[in-house]
Amino acid sequence: MSDEGTGSLPQVDVRAVPGNVLPTVAIVGRPNVGKSTLFNRLVRRRQAIVRGEPGTTRDRNYADTEWRGQHFSVIDTGGLLGEQLTGPFATSVAEQVAQAMSEADAIVLVVDVQAGPLPADEDVAALLREAVQPVMVCANKADNDLLAAAAAQFFSLGLGEPVAISAHHGRWIDDLLDRVTANLAVTEPIDADDVACRLAIVGRPNVGKSSLVNALLRDERMIVSEVPGTTRDAVDTMLSFGGERVSLVDTAGIRRPGRVAPGIERASVRRAGAAVRRADVSAVVIDAFEGVTSQDLHVLGMAMDDGSGIVIVMNKSDLVDEQDGLRNSRERQLAGRARFVSWAPIVWISALNGEAVDSVVAAALHVAEARRQRIPTPRLNAMLRQAQVERPPATYRGKRIRFYYGVQTDFAPPTFTFFVNYPDAVHFSYERFLMGRIRRTFGFDGTPLRCVLRGRDPAESDDGGGRRG
Repeated sequence: MSDEGTGSLPQVDVRAVPGNVLPTVAIVGRPNVGKSTLFNRLVRRRQAIVRGEPGTTRDRNYADTEWRGQHFSVIDTGGLLGEQLTGPFATSVAEQVAQAMSEADAIVLVVDVQAGPLPADEDVAALLREAVQPVMVCANKADNDLLAAAAAQFFSLGLGEPVAISAHHGRWIDDLLDRVTANLAVTEPIDADDVACRLAIVGRPNVGKSSLVNALLRDERMIVSEVPGTTRDAVDTMLSFGGERVSLVDTAGIRRPGRVAPGIERASVRRAGAAVRRADVSAVVIDAFEGVTSQDLHVLGMAMDDGSGIVIVMNKSDLVDEQDGLRNSRERQLAGRARFVSWAPIVWISALNGEAVDSVVAAALHVAEARRQRIPTPRLNAMLRQAQVERPPATYRGKRIRFYYGVQTDFAPPTFTFFVNYPDAVHFSYERFLMGRIRRTFGFDGTPLRCVLRGRDPAESDDGGGRRG
């Protein structure tokens, strides 16, 4: 797709596996008892979407935290309905919760002290009484001392002494953490800097993002459904790929702001945007069988504007290849409609069949490395002199525009500052020419470049002020 050289991607023939080694605490319970509120309280940030509507959480949501020097991972799960499984995702949510409990070193059962013990609580407790891990009953929504005393009624669940808390107000969280961490194995924290790439899986709804995550992990980590909007939270997972640690983030489908419904969908899209902003690379998933849509272009533009590296993932290659000439047609369509990211590598996959999915991570690692490179100033200026000889800048009011020198002033995304006698007179097409020359000379596959123009002496010249390209 690139006319400015994307380079060849490294061949990595390895198996991606989960990379979390911390002891794990799973939070479970029926819907709307405050599991996600407690999760956010324990990890000290608003990572999980919290709404009064039951069933907001569906997938397993992981985050690491620490208490009194003990580092551990917390899993937020969807609500269990006990024997009364209803709704389109109830069975899938139950499977996700079962997997979380099998991974956990300790389990916290959250109940609602204001509602009292309900049949669904009894059903969940009956399941947990068979668990080999320690189980603690957490009586949430104890917003005052009278409600805290009412927590004793949950002795009836047969899981020991309940702990009264208010996750919303932060009451008695210390007591809960002391009990939760008492029997966890002591481990060293994972160094957040020891991550080769933060990779966000993004795209419009129902293009196969969660299927791709599951294929990479070789695990049904995310619920997959033909219903758009199945994924809600931006869910982080650590995996190991060819000896490199990769932080993988599945996100909700992104639609244009005018089409986003208020409430859960708006919160989901906001979390997806935040995931792109903190990612090193965004894998933008496109339904290749359906073709490149305006919304796909919107997601690509959003990732580029946020300075994220980009890998274009053309999913459903198995369906495309069943029709003669369709792949070539889609490649021409992508080259024509997405010229503004012509520097982004393209990967064809089938998330459903697992075909070529590892190439997504291989490409992302390549892009992450490229966007972190620094160009020595002498090499950059040698390129700048040659570029001006081959294509001199236009004149301004009869005077020649001169680029005196340039320097790389930042990376991730790479930013280049050029000092010029008339910065405001430089046409954007010449900035584009310089960025293209930098790509051809130094690489920078898959990453947007930033161009800043300044006067020769910004501290004294009236020509200063600069402009970002």
